Amino acid sequence: MALQLNPFILLDGTAREAIEFYQEALDAKLLFKQTVGEGPLNPGSPMSGKDKARIAHSVLRVGESEFYVADLEPGQALRPGNGINICITADDAGTAERLYHSLQEGGQIDVKLGPTYFSPAYGMITDKFGVAFQVFTKRAR
Repeated sequence: MALQLNPFILLDGTAREAIEFYQEALDAKLLFKQTVGEGPLNPGSPMSGKDKARIAHSVLRVGESEFYVADLEPGQALRPGNGINICITADDAGTAERLYHSLQEGGQIDVKLGPTYFSPAYGMITDKFGVAFQVFTKRAR
């Protein structure tokens, strides 16, 4: 079982600016960037152009380390503990489910674990210590 733990910075509409800042300040290399509008959209919940331009996910590399930067989804709010969280990447959904349920003990569910367009099993929890985690499963290749 291979696991990765990466810092994940969540911002409220300033992710694009932060990415540029980290590229300059840390000599970060941008490996991936996707806006909300580039992903699948729910026709029942129309979004403004401004919301579609928000960063859904990005991956930056500094030296040998990678970290992620994204904007919160419209309607989500920054609160103590979720501005920087840890993204756990698992190879399979069973491992992701086990980790998700272990970490939620005494904590709270922020996003219920389930399939998404980018992962067969993805969810977010805040553990009993107030630390936010994203649990992500790689797609089978």
